[in-house]
Amino acid sequence: MANEILKLQNGSDVRGVALPGVEGENVNLTPEICNRIGQAFAEWLSKKLDKPREELRVGIGMDSRLSGQELLVGVSGGLKSEGVKIFCCGLATTPAMFMSIVFEQTKFDGAIMITASHLPFNRNGLKFFDKDGGLEHDDITEILKIACERNEKIIDISSQKNLDLLFLYSQHLRGAIMAETGMTNHPLDGLKIVVDAGNGAGGFFAEQILKPLGANIQGSQFLEPDGHFPNHIPNPENKDAMKAIQNAVLENHADLGLIFDTDVDRMSAVLDDGSEVNRDAIIALISAILAPRNKGATIVTDSVTSDRLTYFLEQVLGLHHLRYMRGYKNVINKQKELCQKGVNVPLAMETSGHGALRDNYYLDDGAYLAITLVVALANARRNGKNLKDLIEKLPPPRNEEEIRFKILDENFKEYGTQVLQSFTERAQEAGCIMAESFEGVRISFKGGAVADGAEGWLLLRLSLHDPVMPLNIEGANLDSLKKIKATAKLLLSGFDKLDLSALG
Repeated sequence: MANEILKLQNGSDVRGVALPGVEGENVNLTPEICNRIGQAFAEWLSKKLDKPREELRVGIGMDSRLSGQELLVGVSGGLKSEGVKIFCCGLATTPAMFMSIVFEQTKFDGAIMITASHLPFNRNGLKFFDKDGGLEHDDITEILKIACERNEKIIDISSQKNLDLLFLYSQHLRGAIMAETGMTNHPLDGLKIVVDAGNGAGGFFAEQILKPLGANIQGSQFLEPDGHFPNHIPNPENKDAMKAIQNAVLENHADLGLIFDTDVDRMSAVLDDGSEVNRDAIIALISAILAPRNKGATIVTDSVTSDRLTYFLEQVLGLHHLRYMRGYKNVINKQKELCQKGVNVPLAMETSGHGALRDNYYLDDGAYLAITLVVALANARRNGKNLKDLIEKLPPPRNEEEIRFKILDENFKEYGTQVLQSFTERAQEAGCIMAESFEGVRISFKGGAVADGAEGWLLLRLSLHDPVMPLNIEGANLDSLKKIKATAKLLLSGFDKLDLSALG
């Protein structure tokens, strides 16, 4: 059992299979295990805060997943068995759970969100917060190790206190919109904004934030929580999901479309002409909004952002682009590190839609990013402009592809490291332009003799947790993409424990 509990760690989260019904996926995240994890979190939090468990106050919320309620009962029982005062927040979002530690009305010592983000209906997980934000990888490891030593403690939790956290959170977001627009009476009058919540926890954004402030939300869809996710995967990166919000914007002649993932820590948008604003474009748009008040600031992104984004941030906006590692925690932690050194980093954002604003507790909050867009739209309209004007100088998307190579070796990290070293040496010998990279190897192609005049870039890296080496390629056109792909194949030849079949 101990080994199975430790396997539930997924970076800085806990994730597992919570419901039966999918062939080959056995349930490994149960209320009993959550009970033990709840006990462990109580011990960990008490030790960190140097505070008796009986004085701890912890909030617990969940997204719309079918297994959420029973896992909430499990983790609540574990916490209460340790003497912790628990507050059930019901349907909530991941950012709202962190804010429950900040809000004066709650001021919890810790918070737990039961979610598995955009994963299939049978999965679920736990995210943990304290006053410093989301817990780190090593914190989760410690908590799970403690859980391995515990046994389930059955306890009555019927006396736990209930709290409508989304009500408080919505008040907070409405207040931010009114403050930024300088208007307290219907600051969104005249705007039509459609929301796609994907049947996750984000439906409140339309009903409790946009509508009360005067926006027309006609055409908003899939606002009702439904853990079956019957309409599309609640993931802004999913093509069907993006198509659904694009259609909603065009059919309803909306000024803006917003789409969230299940627990609302990620978002993307659609402009009034139906053009999608995600990946590089959403980073560009948020940066353009922040730029006037942050001259010369640094924007931290993950490693797979495009050269077109670098051009836009540096040449158009006059900002500095730091392309860092993948993983939203890595990006946000780099932002915090730089800010502590006195560097102005107003935004850290992944292409997946995780984005943290320095002025919002370094919190990756999809709803707060959404109000940033809404405020910018309202202000632009009053000046006779539109959101698309902010990114009109962002070059168009290039051709891109991601290929994932399986590593056929038990010691996959060691083998992958050897591949990266040899790949680097071969690229240097071939005269490739080696670009700065904080993970893996990035090569720039600028029309020279290498790759027969191709323009673009590639990034080869080693997955943090899986026996996989992802290769990201971007070309100025299809011909460049093919040439860069062929160059990658040549540089990777001879690695017999790397499955290169996807290269063709």
